[in-house]
Amino acid sequence: MSNSLLQMNTIFISILIEALPFILLGVIVSGIIEMFVTDEMLAKVIPKNKVGAIVVASVIGALFPACECGIIPITRRLMAKGVPLYAAIPFMLTGPIINPVVLFSTYAAFGNNWNMVIERASVAFLVSVCVGIVLSIQFKTTQVRHDMHVHHHEKTFGKKVVHGLQHIIDEFFSVGKFLIIGALIAAGMQTFVKTAFLTSLGQGPVSSHLVMMGLAYVLSICSSADAFIASSFRSSFNESAIIAFLVFGPMFDIKNTMMMFSQFKTKFVFILLGYVVVFVLIFSLLLVH
Repeated sequence: MSNSLLQMNTIFISILIEALPFILLGVIVSGIIEMFVTDEMLAKVIPKNKVGAIVVASVIGALFPACECGIIPITRRLMAKGVPLYAAIPFMLTGPIINPVVLFSTYAAFGNNWNMVIERASVAFLVSVCVGIVLSIQFKTTQVRHDMHVHHHEKTFGKKVVHGLQHIIDEFFSVGKFLIIGALIAAGMQTFVKTAFLTSLGQGPVSSHLVMMGLAYVLSICSSADAFIASSFRSSFNESAIIAFLVFGPMFDIKNTMMMFSQFKTKFVFILLGYVVVFVLIFSLLLVH
């Protein structure tokens, strides 16, 4: 085997090993939601007015230690339980960034620097609130591929557990195959598209942000580990471009785009990608250093 294929193979396996525990965690949480969280509970937590719902959903993501792959099954499950699209998507966008595991890894990766942690969290929060508001205006339907049926009849505890476990296994395999496709593409891109080539493209104020966002997309690193990669770019890029990398990557990368295509309508995924690009660019550029 040629060196580059060996390298691609190594990257592919490391992406899988990194993401699988989080996906497993995500589908388990999704199974628990399926078993024990009723629609009524969610209705109580999520405010009736749109802006309130968007803000609450953006913050609730912080309670779920899921990476960007693990959060997709949870989001889908919440929507099946009746959480509106404009609240579910901000939850999906901030969950992989504003959670304690990710923020702590960011703090550690940047030499115990709270500044990066605060900027990463606040830009992510602003982006997801803006995306939620735009979606609430634009879309009146759920945009999921095939509507999921939530069974409302009462089940005994034993039946709930069996049903939950079955749900976890099904979800794991349906999400897993998209992770594998995404990881393969990401490994290919990392092997054959040289980082030096990308860094040479972006030295202007806007282009450096776009290049870092593109790099985050291509590298597809799990959000709990991406800060360590981002900190290695400090010699080539300024801090706000690095923040763009740290916010955009967990919201959109190759693997979670594949998974979104499996769950949401194709056109919707592209529209969402457009909004996230625009808002991440705007808010990261506003970080004047």
